[in-house]
Amino acid sequence: MPTALRIGPYRIYFYSYDCGEPRHMHVDRENRSAKFWLDPDVTLAENYGYSRKELRDIERI
Repeated sequence: MPTALRIGPYRIYFYSYDCGEPRHMHVDRENRSAKFWLDPDVTLAENYGYSRKELRDIERI
């Protein structure tokens, strides 16, 4: 999927259709990946390799 935004080491991208799931974004960095639901609030859905500190930093973006 095309990159929507790059901030520092993070690649942020969205899927327009992802198996009927709610709106969400993916954030990748090197061999790490996370998925966040966007509605009603930003909520972590999946995490593969990010530390808690990194996840807090990503949520602030």
